[in-house]
Amino acid sequence: MTFDDLNLIDPILKALKEEGYTTPTPIQEQAIPHVLEGKDLLGVAQTGTGKTAAFTVPILQVLHRTAQVSNHAPRAIRCLVLTPTRELAIQINESFGAYGRHLSQIRHTVIFGGVGQNPQVAQLKRGVEVLIATPGRLLDLMNQGFVDLRQVEVFVLDEADRMLDMGFINDIKRILPKLPAKRQTLFFSATMPGQIQELASTILRPNPVRVAVTPVSSTADTVTQSVYLVETNDKPALLRHILEDKGIKRVLVFTRTKHGADKVVKALAANQIQAEAIHGNKSQNHRQRALSNFKAGSTRVLVATDIAARGIDVDELTHVINYEIPNEPETYVHRIGRTGRAGAFGTAFSFVEDEERAYLQDIQKLISRQIDVEAEHPFTSGRIKPVMLHGNERIIRPKGPAGRPARSGPREGGNGGGGRSGGGQGGGRPSSQGGGRPSGERSRPAAPAGGGHSDTARRFGSGGARVNVGGNREGGDQGGRRRGDAGGSRRGSF
Repeated sequence: MTFDDLNLIDPILKALKEEGYTTPTPIQEQAIPHVLEGKDLLGVAQTGTGKTAAFTVPILQVLHRTAQVSNHAPRAIRCLVLTPTRELAIQINESFGAYGRHLSQIRHTVIFGGVGQNPQVAQLKRGVEVLIATPGRLLDLMNQGFVDLRQVEVFVLDEADRMLDMGFINDIKRILPKLPAKRQTLFFSATMPGQIQELASTILRPNPVRVAVTPVSSTADTVTQSVYLVETNDKPALLRHILEDKGIKRVLVFTRTKHGADKVVKALAANQIQAEAIHGNKSQNHRQRALSNFKAGSTRVLVATDIAARGIDVDELTHVINYEIPNEPETYVHRIGRTGRAGAFGTAFSFVEDEERAYLQDIQKLISRQIDVEAEHPFTSGRIKPVMLHGNERIIRPKGPAGRPARSGPREGGNGGGGRSGGGQGGGRPSSQGGGRPSGERSRPAAPAGGGHSDTARRFGSGGARVNVGGNREGGDQGGRRRGDAGGSRRGSF
């Protein structure tokens, strides 16, 4: 099947071809026809499946079609897309721009916290038909009278499970009553825990179409995974060793904490390896600049926390390195899903120290796969035993992140307490600072990856090129939660 078979109009087909997309992904193939028919939809799909195009493409056509036959209030918001993070909101806005470039009457904009609100307010006053927003800033601007949702025809709730993780569910419940009862609703989530199922049942019409692809417990066959058993103190040297391979053109390195990301960048810089870090303590401008440099290829190594990485959608990301293993196995799946997207080949390495073996055991159980151990490197540790998928070893989960005693007070990557570390202010207290300062990241554990073989060519991966797959332009990232933004409000740090 191609996009030509999905009854899309010529301006959208032209834009898709200009983007290099001809073949829809499974979720696009299943979802687009139902959205075009005006049905409510429940989509269960993780990042990397082409989910964003599965709703942006048909929404553009629906709005274009209804504009031809109905009179709409001038400057009315006809579509609202609610998403948990600023990076993902920005990418969705870019997708609307890319796929709707030949539909000039479809105006769209994005609003999020962490930056001054005045430019966003000015754009809203000029009038938009599609609004992409994060919950905090949306509620702020609604309360100030700058956003009116009474004319919304299509409502999209994206990454609902991440909304739950980040504490946005109550915000969503405050936004819902402001939407018209007569609307089309599209609900997307990578997982469906009880609270998310309950939320879906309250906002979707009875008997919505259900589309499910690639459950979170699976990893793409196109990603080669491997584990490096290494002592904690040898991780920096191992990373430098791997990066000596010039065939690794673009690599995303995951750390558990913001401090850890900065430390890795500093260590690489000391060895003349250019790298940049993105996390919640970086300004929004810095994060966007670092991500743009990474996409353009001018920055080879991007070091990120899980929260920040949800906005990274790079077509030719060949490698993911889990410098630290996450203590939530699902996070591993999301991490390595940054590479091997849309049919391309990717490689994922995971550095595992002794205190992280319990996390590796959880990961292998989740994905039902024994991840290969790469022993042919200079820093192999004979003290750290491999973790067998079907073994009987009972590995005790360490306390706190990666076995270190949990610190008092909230911190990113903590194993408990649900604290938030805010924009450089310890203890997660709301910031009173305005303009441009991003919110801190919510406390959350990190995640790993794997891949590799004995000979150098296979071990470091081929980094394969993009194949003919449609519309995979989605983001996935988490920003901070409710720190002070330029509007001076306690809310809307997104």
